[in-house]
Amino acid sequence: MRLPPLESGRLIRRYKRFLADVRLEGGETVTAHCANSGSMMGLCAPDSEVRLSRADAPGRKLAWTWELVHADGAWVGIHTGRTNALAREGIEDGTLAELAGYAVLKPEVSLPDGTRLDFLLTGEGCPPCYVEVKSVTLRQEGEARFPDAVTVRGLKHVERLIDLRRAGCRAVLLFIVQRGDCALFRPADGIDPAYGAGLRRAAAAGVEILARRCRVAMDEIRVERPLPFDLA
Repeated sequence: MRLPPLESGRLIRRYKRFLADVRLEGGETVTAHCANSGSMMGLCAPDSEVRLSRADAPGRKLAWTWELVHADGAWVGIHTGRTNALAREGIEDGTLAELAGYAVLKPEVSLPDGTRLDFLLTGEGCPPCYVEVKSVTLRQEGEARFPDAVTVRGLKHVERLIDLRRAGCRAVLLFIVQRGDCALFRPADGIDPAYGAGLRRAAAAGVEILARRCRVAMDEIRVERPLPFDLA
């Protein structure tokens, strides 16, 4: 996925979850939109090197959007709004080979109880395949971990995928790790043990767990090879 042109800066602070003050390379201080509702643990240290995009579309409250941060020696994509686009690109170009072979990809699918999942894949002779995508930015002990904060909503998604699998559908939980410096994925049990337990229930019920590492560069983020995972 190509990124828009990026501006260099240094993080002053992140606050109110969706706002970040950044000192641009030229010395100007701007407030940027932070498109990430998680804790962003390990990614918000003052004076961290960051990259922002700018969009002057009418009606926007903030022209700047926080895209990348340099942490632990690597660039990390923090814009969770780009995660589904990365997943879709990976499905359509064959990078996510596990999800190939479907004729139709429908985004933002509502279930009867009102829960929304990210994708529904359908094709002749194939059971419907529901896919929920999660953005992973947390790194602990060299491993990618999810979530970085307690997620009641995320656990609900896991439970719905279990229901769908038991109903005969294919159900997939796809973790897009927006950094390239992790050797393994595992649930962050120390942060949200309920989610970790739910993920293990899902795997036991036949929900497929996929984790993919990304290559993060100044001009693009690209889904790459599978990342091994450990649910033990």
